Amino acid sequence: MALVSDWEAIEVGLPAGWIEARVDLELKEPGQTDRVVALLAPVQPVRTGAGSVAVRIVRVGRGGPGPAALLRALGRLDTERLSGTLDLVAVEESTSLSEAQTAVGLPESWDAALATLPPDWSDLLGEIELDSSDYLEPATLHLAPINPRRVGMTVRLQFRSASRFGYGASPGMVRRCLERCAADGMTGRVELLRALSDTQPVGTQGPVWQIDGRMV
Repeated sequence: MALVSDWEAIEVGLPAGWIEARVDLELKEPGQTDRVVALLAPVQPVRTGAGSVAVRIVRVGRGGPGPAALLRALGRLDTERLSGTLDLVAVEESTSLSEAQTAVGLPESWDAALATLPPDWSDLLGEIELDSSDYLEPATLHLAPINPRRVGMTVRLQFRSASRFGYGASPGMVRRCLERCAADGMTGRVELLRALSDTQPVGTQGPVWQIDGRMV
């Protein structure tokens, strides 16, 4: 797993406050560039030559693919034995406290939203607004356990959560799914659209809301 190992070695050597890095991949066989670009598509590669591509990687809280996404993409290249040399060509550090530590990410946005609810909340309808349409497909995969529903053609995904029982993912499951999104460099915010307290479902999985003529 040469390319995966190369990235792991590069990542270990990055400064603690890094917020953005650019790596170049020089292919051993330039004729394989098209296939390499296709396999690297989730991390938005840029062709820089006949047999080379560049990838920009960011920390949590900044728009763009994250380290975990690059690791998976390079794993696909290693699986197909597409070899080359991976080099770090640029790295950006925060001028103050690391932005990766100070930025409010998706999990923290969820925490902040929950903090506005009363202690006896029981059911809610939430919405995740992503910062880029590039995040939609991978985010939907990471969020699958909370059954997200895309709102039209927007970058907003709605979901249900229940604090104790009934229809909806648990708050802990919601946070874990958002953590997976954040680990891949996805950014956005969470908003609570509807919330109810102390519901006691009898013969049903829980309450529903009607929004724009549609039951959710």
